[in-house]
Amino acid sequence: MAVPHVIANGREVTAALPCSLQEFLVAQQLLPRSVVVELNGEAVTPSEFSKRTLQPGDRLEIVRIVAGG
Repeated sequence: MAVPHVIANGREVTAALPCSLQEFLVAQQLLPRSVVVELNGEAVTPSEFSKRTLQPGDRLEIVRIVAGG
């Protein structure tokens, strides 16, 4: 049986799937409010993170927001 995974920033990441996008981010030690996420080519707003369910094979692009001056 294959291990459930998603592709995050080009790398296979094992995850407890299905799970919400928010649960995945927390499991990856990412603060949901500090990232911008694209799921399968579609931008996802932070208000949707808890409503979007990840499935095996989903593709994510995750960019951390960095404040600077």
